[in-house]
Amino acid sequence: MQRGRVVSLHLAAASGAPTFTVEAARAVRGRGLEGDRNFWSGAGPRPTRRGKGRASGVCDVTLFELEALDDLRRATGIELTPAQSRRNGVCAGVRLDPLVDQEFRVGGVTLRGLRLSEPCARLEQLTRPGVVRGLVHRGGLRAEVVGGGVIRAGDPIGPEPSQTRRGDSLCRP
Repeated sequence: MQRGRVVSLHLAAASGAPTFTVEAARAVRGRGLEGDRNFWSGAGPRPTRRGKGRASGVCDVTLFELEALDDLRRATGIELTPAQSRRNGVCAGVRLDPLVDQEFRVGGVTLRGLRLSEPCARLEQLTRPGVVRGLVHRGGLRAEVVGGGVIRAGDPIGPEPSQTRRGDSLCRP
């Protein structure tokens, strides 16, 4: 089975701050990616919600399909870099929608898909008009870290071996 892979990894030091590309990021169970704006330090109770609106809520890692950026460019002429998606991991060759409520592997790290992540007005403020409309229902996946470790650019993405069933595939044809 052909596997998807992590194309690039991105962190931001604070909410609204520019993202920066890293080759690897340490995923910590229940906390997120070290060095990212959403990493929970462990001081005090973990917030139950962050931000406002329906796309908010606590998550450890956000993922995005590189193919969505290609579709955005073809449909609207808007070009965004993977870092401008403001998601932690940009992936290629794997569909993220079926990963909601599923555990899956990113390299040696186990994640659980929590919910789809719609693009928000803040993304459009930080990039350009038309981005939200062009990425509606293509905003990526919010996930939690179930088994920590290091995620690296180039890591394979696929189902947990125990969840693979005959005929099921997360990979794009």
